[in-house]
Amino acid sequence: MELVAHGIGHAFGALPVLDDVGFAVADGEIVALIGPSGCGKSTLLGILGGLIPPERGRVSLSGAPPGDCLNPLTFVFQDFALLPWRTVAGNVTLPLEHHPLSAAERRERVEAALQRLGLGEFKEAYPKQLSGGMRQRVGIARALVVRPAVLLMDEPLSALDAQTRELLMEDFLALWLDQRVAAVYVTHNLTEALRLADRIIVLSRRPGRIKTVMPVAIPQRERQTPAAERALAELGHALWQLLRDEAVEAEREVVHA
Repeated sequence: MELVAHGIGHAFGALPVLDDVGFAVADGEIVALIGPSGCGKSTLLGILGGLIPPERGRVSLSGAPPGDCLNPLTFVFQDFALLPWRTVAGNVTLPLEHHPLSAAERRERVEAALQRLGLGEFKEAYPKQLSGGMRQRVGIARALVVRPAVLLMDEPLSALDAQTRELLMEDFLALWLDQRVAAVYVTHNLTEALRLADRIIVLSRRPGRIKTVMPVAIPQRERQTPAAERALAELGHALWQLLRDEAVEAEREVVHA
C-alpha cells in the first residue's frame, strides 16, 4: 500500500503547527521525519494514523493491503504503552480481540510475532519484569500481530540507553529486510534516521513545512561498511547544517498560546 499526505495543515488554537505538508510513502519504504523540537513531527504522525483530524489537507491509502492484514496502519510509541496487568502474550493479543478470529488464529499470530521479536520464552512475563529494550520489543510485536501495511513509529528508541538502542536498530533492520513493512519513523536522532531510512524528510521549525527530502541511496544491508559509514557521516553533516540554526531557535523559543 502507498500512504500519501496531501497538503496537511494544522494548528492548536492560535498556535500553527503544520503547514502544507505533502509526501508519499511507497509500499515497503522507510521514511524518517526529523526536525527541530516542536516542529509538529508527532502531530503529523497522529494525523497520518487517524488519531488527529487535520484542519487542512487529507491522508489517503492506495493499493491493496497484504491478504492477512487486519489494520493497515498501526503505531509503535516511545513509552511502550503496555498494560502492566497483562503478560507479554496478553499485551500482544490485545489488538486481535476486536477481530473475528478463531482462538487458533489468534494463537498463531501471537506466537509468530513473539518469535519474530525473540520473545517466545518471555510470553508469561509481565512488563515490570522486563528491561526497557524488551518492553519495546513487546510494543513492536503488538504492532506486528495485526500484520500492518504501514508502521507509524514515534521516537521508539529515545527512552533507551545507547547499547539497547543499537541492538534494537539491528532488530528493526532485520525485521524490515525480511518483512518489508513500510514505516514512517519520527526521530530526533540523525544516526537512527541515516541507519534505517530510505528517505529522510526534514521539517522546518514551527509551523512545520518540508524543508528538504534527502534520499539515502546506500542499501540498508551495506550501511555498516567503512565506505558506507564515511558517506553516511557526510550526509549526517549536511542534515545537521540544515537543522542547526533552527534547532537553536526552537530550543530558546517561548510559546504563547
